[in-house]
Amino acid sequence: MTDGHENLIVARAGAAGRITLDRAPKMNALTARMVRGMADTLAVWAADPSLRFVVIDGAGKTGLCAGGDIREVYESSLRADGAAPRFWAEEYRLNATIATYPKPIVAFMRGTVMGGGVGISAHASHRIVTDSTRLAMPEVRIGFIPDVGGTWLLARAPGETGTYLALTGERIGAADAIALGLADRYVPEASLASLTEALLSCDARTSDDLWAAIDAFAATPAAAGAVVANRATIDRAFGANDVAKIVEALARDGSPFALATRETLVPNSPTSLKLTLRALREARTLPDLPACLQMEYRIMCRLYGSFDTIEGVRAAVVDKDRNPKWQPATLAEVTDGSLERYFVSLGDAELSFDADAAMRALR
Repeated sequence: MTDGHENLIVARAGAAGRITLDRAPKMNALTARMVRGMADTLAVWAADPSLRFVVIDGAGKTGLCAGGDIREVYESSLRADGAAPRFWAEEYRLNATIATYPKPIVAFMRGTVMGGGVGISAHASHRIVTDSTRLAMPEVRIGFIPDVGGTWLLARAPGETGTYLALTGERIGAADAIALGLADRYVPEASLASLTEALLSCDARTSDDLWAAIDAFAATPAAAGAVVANRATIDRAFGANDVAKIVEALARDGSPFALATRETLVPNSPTSLKLTLRALREARTLPDLPACLQMEYRIMCRLYGSFDTIEGVRAAVVDKDRNPKWQPATLAEVTDGSLERYFVSLGDAELSFDADAAMRALR
C-alpha cells in the first residue's frame, strides 16, 4: 500500500514497519513529498509500541536511491523560488531523525546509493550492503558539497579515506563501504529476499536480535575494496589542508592509482573542492551530526543558484555533455578568504531541529 504517500510504499508486517522508495524510473531520487512522507511515517511509528524496528529499502533494479532530485534543484535555482533550500531543511531533519531514532532502522543499501541515498541509510543503526552496492558522494562534480551529514560521516572515516571519497566523488563497493564506516554487514544479493522475509517475520525485541537475524545471512565480501588496497597512498596524498597540495602529492606519487585519482579530482568544481575540504576539516571539530548538518545547510544555501551549481547540473543532468565550465575555473582563483562567507550563520534562516521553529521557518 502507499498509505497516501507519493512514491513511497509504507507497510506493516508484524513487529516491523517497512518504507520502500518507489520511484524506480528516476532511480528512486528523493522529492520533497517523499522526504515528508518518510518523516511523517517515522514520527507515527516512533510512538507505536507494537512496532519494534523499521526497514528502509528501494524498489526496482537500480537500487536504494540515487540522491535528491537534482533536476528539481536546477529548476528551483532558475526560478529562484527557494524550493531547494526548503527541501534540504526537511531532508537534513530526516537524516538527523534516522540517526537518533528510538527504534532500530535496517537500511538495505542495494545498488546505487548516492548523495541523499546515503543520508537515509548510512545514519541508520543496521546498514546492509550487497554485491551491487555502488555508494558515492559525487556532489563536487555538480558544484555542491557532500551534504545529508556526509561531512560528519566522511570526516570520521579512517585516515583520509573520507577526504578521498568527498573530493573525487568516486563510487565504492561493499567492502570499502564497510571499511569506511558507512555500512555494517555484507549480504550476498542472492540472499536479500530471504533476509527480508526473515526480518519481516522476526519478533526482534532488541538490536541484538536483529543482528542475529542479519548475521544468519551475512558473509565476507568476495572482492576487496580499492580504497582499502590503496590506503597508504590516500593517507599520504589527502592529508594536506590545501586541495592544490593534494593534487601535487598525487602527481608526485606517480603510481597508476594516484595518477588516475588526480585525473578524477581535477575536473571537479574548484569552488566545491575547496569548500568540501574546508567543511571536512571543520566537521572533525564539531560535536555531533546536527552541528554538521547546520554547517552543510549554510554552505548549500549560499551555493544555491550560484553559477557552478547551475552549470554543474546542466552538464551532468540536463544537457549531459559532461563538460561544465566552472567559474572560477582554477583552484588558484578560489581564495581562502572567499570561502569564509559560506560558514557564517544564516541568522533567522539557520537550520533548526526544533519542530516548532522548523514549521515557522517553512511558512
